[in-house]
Amino acid sequence: MDLENTLYLDLAGGRVTIQLRPDLAPKHVARIKELAREGFYDGLTFHRVIEGFMAQGGCPDGNGMGGSGQNLPQEFSREPHVRGTCSMARAANPNSADSQFFICFADARFLDGQYTAWGKVTDGMEHVDAIKRGAGRNGEVKDPDRIIKLSVAADVDAA
Repeated sequence: MDLENTLYLDLAGGRVTIQLRPDLAPKHVARIKELAREGFYDGLTFHRVIEGFMAQGGCPDGNGMGGSGQNLPQEFSREPHVRGTCSMARAANPNSADSQFFICFADARFLDGQYTAWGKVTDGMEHVDAIKRGAGRNGEVKDPDRIIKLSVAADVDAA
């Protein structure tokens, strides 16, 4: 396992291991690692969670409107959005991804080539499956689950 390109996503139910894909999205992977190392994601919510689709988090405002203040240029690829894929959320502008990301619960191939896939859950998907779902079409979650900690594995294993 390449610890520098592995994330540990600690949730209430346990640890999720995510293999980063710098070969697909080098700028996004670098920024996510930078934010994780700053502790940016720690305590943030999964504010939008849609059954059978995905769990979205990484908004410092908790409502899907915020970010870290640094938009990233799109790095779309042919990587399929399937169960466990980690990808960037964005507004209508393809170059508007910032800190918000989502993890697919199931195949969402209609997103292929339109969103930047940057990683894949390799262990602990059952903890992602346990994230509290939202209501309605937009999946807004009342009293949402939180990211306890998001860390680069190389930093954790070196400690």
